[in-house]
Amino acid sequence: MENTSKDPLHGKRLDSILEELVDYYNGFEELGKQINIRCFNADNPSINSSLKFLRKTDWARAKVESLYLYVLRQKKKKGL
Repeated sequence: MENTSKDPLHGKRLDSILEELVDYYNGFEELGKQINIRCFNADNPSINSSLKFLRKTDWARAKVESLYLYVLRQKKKKGL
């Protein structure tokens, strides 16, 4: 029997989480409205610059992971 985790973040890379959130919110502008983090609201935000910040800053990463879990629940409700 295969051990599978019920944690939706298990095995999920931060870059794929961030890309999914940017896609779901149609860009950094809307994502920055959901999570007020400077790396999302900068003049020219990017996945790479955001990843550098999120990997160093635990509280910001926790917010991103929390929003990702919320988005997963919303997608499940909508049947996406």
